[in-house]
Amino acid sequence: MTTSRRLADRKIGKFEKNITKRGSVQETATKKGKDYPVGPVLLGFFIFVVIGSSLFQIIRTATSGGMA
Repeated sequence: MTTSRRLADRKIGKFEKNITKRGSVQETATKKGKDYPVGPVLLGFFIFVVIGSSLFQIIRTATSGGMA
């Protein structure tokens, strides 16, 4: 039996088990987590770079006397 066939059989089996439960089936079969795709350190660094560069640009524009 090929891998794709085994996966298909597993999905079919899960679906057939859910048919008899009518109304009490969980909304999704996958587990929902509150995990972020990036870590808090990387997110903090990204925010630091974005806000820091925007502040640097504002200060640079203000000291150059207008639109540069």
